[in-house]
Amino acid sequence: MCDTATGMAVVPGCCAGLEEWREWTQVISGGSPWLGHDPGPEAEVVDDNLRVWQDGGPNRHRGRWAGLHVDMPRSALPELLVRAQRDLAGFLTALTGWAERAGLGRRGIDLVEAVDTNFTITPPLDLASS
Repeated sequence: MCDTATGMAVVPGCCAGLEEWREWTQVISGGSPWLGHDPGPEAEVVDDNLRVWQDGGPNRHRGRWAGLHVDMPRSALPELLVRAQRDLAGFLTALTGWAERAGLGRRGIDLVEAVDTNFTITPPLDLASS
């Protein structure tokens, strides 16, 4: 996540992957998605903003990341999640086409289904808490 006005960036920690993209819906109700281990990024709602900390908030650690965060309007999150789902669905479409052109048959179908299952792409996105 990058603030284009200030140039401040927050990067995911280790073990954070795209497959957890739906966890960002937790922020809408005040939770924080899994953003990985060290440096331990976290998200929180601050007034009408979503604040993403590089290292779990200003008092968690006093190392090089202490106090670094990026703010964005909380109201922007639902649309960003909808766009992420649309992009991932587009990837599934492209993967399906590739599997067909490669003549993978049932293995191609299984591959697309496995990617969809692992990334939870096609089920409806629950943004009711927004």
